[in-house]
Amino acid sequence: MADCSVKSGESAKLIFSCSGAADVGELSDKVARGLTKDGVGKMFCLAGVGGRVPGIMKMTESAGDILAIDGCELHCVAKCLKEAGFDSFKHAVITDMGMSKGSTSVDQENIDKVSFKCKEIMQ
Repeated sequence: MADCSVKSGESAKLIFSCSGAADVGELSDKVARGLTKDGVGKMFCLAGVGGRVPGIMKMTESAGDILAIDGCELHCVAKCLKEAGFDSFKHAVITDMGMSKGSTSVDQENIDKVSFKCKEIMQ
């Protein structure tokens, strides 16, 4: 069951990330989890959007802001959101930040770089 809790009077800020097999997918996932811990937004279930799970769709429809974090230029996260009818979201693409699929270290330095950029995008 989706945790759809939001404080009274607030619209959720939801974060959807790539979690693909490549290094940039792993980096996307780690960044989304870190942004959640930092209170920037709440990581949410992209598979639930793809599967059109009612509670997840309802929460996503009511979101105040949505951030899609894609690992690469395939834009899988953005495409999943668009296919589900969500056209209004902010978009971060790790390979647009000077990192390359297949040769990016998933280390704290890169997590911090991408997190910083995502925080800027969410403002």
